Amino acid sequence: MKSKDLIIAAFAVALLGLLGYLWFSPSGLKPAPAITVTTLDGSQVKLDQYRGKPLLVTFWATTCPGCVAEIPHFSELYRELGPKGFNIVAIAMAYDPPEQVRFMARQRAMPYTIALDSDGAAARAFGDVKLTPTTFLIDPEGRIVQQKLGEVDAAQLRQKIVEML
Repeated sequence: MKSKDLIIAAFAVALLGLLGYLWFSPSGLKPAPAITVTTLDGSQVKLDQYRGKPLLVTFWATTCPGCVAEIPHFSELYRELGPKGFNIVAIAMAYDPPEQVRFMARQRAMPYTIALDSDGAAARAFGDVKLTPTTFLIDPEGRIVQQKLGEVDAAQLRQKIVEML
């Protein structure tokens, strides 16, 4: 009876290990949506153009305290890692007035790409984002490797990005 129990336990552990591997393996990661967003200057940016390097996509609002608190961290990350190929696209929520977004981008000297989601299409493409900040880290192959609702841990995020560069 004991050997039967051991065999069943070993099988269960092996099955859990296989399921864990499949769940967390890179091939099981969800691809980022291939969307085009409009930047503050009116140009079109395709997220696919950033393939080959890590990309951070963050949905934010000017009235969101957590979003505003992340701006210095994202600016620092971009200034440090941008020259190595890292990019950030900050997408302002549809309810955020464009002039307010422009004002904050200038006031805070945000060095990365700022986009407007005036019709909410970008938020819908990323799983119907409703709350801010919501941040997605996309690997060089275009897969979402991290999704975070709320403020990110800047040191942990930096480490993940450095590993991808």
